[in-house]
Amino acid sequence: MMRAAAVMARMPVPGEVKRRLVPPLTPSEAARLYAGFLQDTIERLAGLEGVHPFVAYTPPAADGFFSGAAPRGFSTLPQAGEDLGERLRNVTATLFSRGATAVVLCDSDSPTLPGRYIEEAFLRLNETDLVIGPCDDGGYYLIGMRRHLPCLFDGIPWSTAHVTQRTVEAAERQDLSVSLLKPWYDVDTAADLDRLCREMATPPKGSHRARHTRRALAGIGLLPERRTR
Repeated sequence: MMRAAAVMARMPVPGEVKRRLVPPLTPSEAARLYAGFLQDTIERLAGLEGVHPFVAYTPPAADGFFSGAAPRGFSTLPQAGEDLGERLRNVTATLFSRGATAVVLCDSDSPTLPGRYIEEAFLRLNETDLVIGPCDDGGYYLIGMRRHLPCLFDGIPWSTAHVTQRTVEAAERQDLSVSLLKPWYDVDTAADLDRLCREMATPPKGSHRARHTRRALAGIGLLPERRTR
C-alpha cells in the first residue's frame, strides 16, 4: 500500500510566480520568496512517515531543476493540462496509476502549514472519501482522496473565493463523504505577506519553522537577518 503526497510546484522564475505580490515585491524578490516556500514545503513532506513524497512540477521542461531540488526519496513528475483543474486531475490519475491507495496534493504557497495537518488528512482518509484543507481566502491548501475523482476538478472557478465550496458541492453530487481540516492561509497578496511576516517574527511554540521562507524574507529586508538562524 502506498500513501502518496505531492506538492504542486512551479519553477521559481521571476515574473512567472507570485505575481500578485508584485508590488510590493519586485519580480526577483517574489521568485526568491516562492523558492523559500517551495523548499519548506518539500522539507515538510520529507518529514512524513510512511508516505511516498512527490514533486509535481511545471513547466514540463523544468525536470532537471526539480530533479536536483528534490531530496533523496522523492519522485518527480510533470504537471500536464491547460489550467489548474486539469493539472490536479492528471497528477492524481498518475499517482493512482502508480499504485497509490491514498493521495494528498498540497499547495506550495503555505510555508508555515504544520506537517500534522497532512498527517491528519491521511488519517481521515481511512474513513472518508475526500479531505480538504480550506484556505481562509476560499481556496484550499490540500486535497486528499482514496481513489481518482476527476469530477472534483471540473467546472471549478479557480483563483476565486468559491473553490472549496464548489469542490464540496461537486463531491456531494457524487455522494462522496467529505471531511474538512482546520483552515490555514496561503500567501498570494500583500495582506497575506504581512500576515506571514508577523507570524515569522513571533512564531508559535512548536510551529513549523519555515526556515527557508524566513531566510528569504530576511534576504529581501522583511525580517531581521538574525531571525533566520
